[in-house]
Amino acid sequence: MNDNPIDALVVGAGVSGLATALALLNDGRAVTVIDAGRIGGGASHGNCGTLTPSHATPLAAPGTIAKAMRWMFRKDAPLYVPPRFDPLLWRWMAGFALRCNLRDWEASARAKYTMLADSRLRVQRWIEDYGLDCDFVESGEDYVFRDPRTMASEMHELPLLRDLGIDVEVIDGAAYEAQEPALKPGVAGAIRFSGDAALRPDRYVAELARVVRERGGQVVEDCALHALEANNDGVVAVTAQGTLRARDAVIATGAWSPRIAREIGLPWLRKAIQPGKGYSMTYSRPALVPKRPMILHGPSVCVSSWPGGFRLGSTMEFSGYDDSLNEARLGALERGARQFLHEPVGPELREKWFGWRPMSRDDIPLLGRAPGHRHLWLAVGHGMMGVGMSAGTGQLMADLITGRTPALDPAPFDPARFA
Repeated sequence: MNDNPIDALVVGAGVSGLATALALLNDGRAVTVIDAGRIGGGASHGNCGTLTPSHATPLAAPGTIAKAMRWMFRKDAPLYVPPRFDPLLWRWMAGFALRCNLRDWEASARAKYTMLADSRLRVQRWIEDYGLDCDFVESGEDYVFRDPRTMASEMHELPLLRDLGIDVEVIDGAAYEAQEPALKPGVAGAIRFSGDAALRPDRYVAELARVVRERGGQVVEDCALHALEANNDGVVAVTAQGTLRARDAVIATGAWSPRIAREIGLPWLRKAIQPGKGYSMTYSRPALVPKRPMILHGPSVCVSSWPGGFRLGSTMEFSGYDDSLNEARLGALERGARQFLHEPVGPELREKWFGWRPMSRDDIPLLGRAPGHRHLWLAVGHGMMGVGMSAGTGQLMADLITGRTPALDPAPFDPARFA
């Protein structure tokens, strides 16, 4: 790799890194993106591709710890923490537990909403402006319930979501079954969020990479970062393909950020982020699919489709960087779908997948200048919302790096809260 100085280096060719690269290119910055693997090889590849301001409420909520404890010995539970000795995980869990109160739950929801709502509209604008071919649809999303008690327990979130400006419609079971022929009888009701949208995430990431390259950016795959040193003049990065010197560097390495924390001089990142393992199964499209993406409450399965495919996804597993494909958790996706759908799977199983989401302790991403550094920046910790927050993240990072007044208040996202 050329050792000549470059302008802006982005480490990570996932959805956050590529969105940041595009926003910087729009500001006239010259950008090089590097990735240890391939474009979009991380958590963006197999998720359900929903753009959901409705998902503003965080995982750290009153009652979450009690659920996790009850589910600890159920390998197919929606939230699973395998019992094991892991000091970093338990330290992270302790900080997470402190956030499981009403005040912090609402504060995190408000911060997440500002980013999700901004990004929802910005993604659509980028799709139109750059001709991104990614099966985008203004679909809305439905939360579907078979148990009236479960539905009643979810209603407590609706006043806050409505206060944030989210369009919420509650539909009774009989009316919903009449609208949605893909559902089996026995629906207790549904909650519809008509402002949500969906796209095919792997195509979206590939299209971002295409546009970055067309606008003059470089994207270098199979180029792992080995070490990074930031000083008052810029950044020196040692990579698998040589040394790079850059004016600014953005770390957008998702769930891998704790693993390179020491190498980039930010060891505190190991305490701020944990990998949360999610699963999905992708099929050819069944004859009868739901009209819009939906969350099947109870089993906590997300169902999404596009013209050529059908996907079941979700679950959260805190098992570190265990790279095994847990068949029990994959089976839980199918079992959950069979409770609700006439056609829960497609004719052909195309992919079994898992990916690690970067879960911050407060469920809010870390976006901004790395504490103590002038030229090192962070765009990490998006949890399950990386695709949904992508364009908003890119714009906020570009605003901060160029010194422009940001489109969003950056304070809730400041990485210094964890340093």
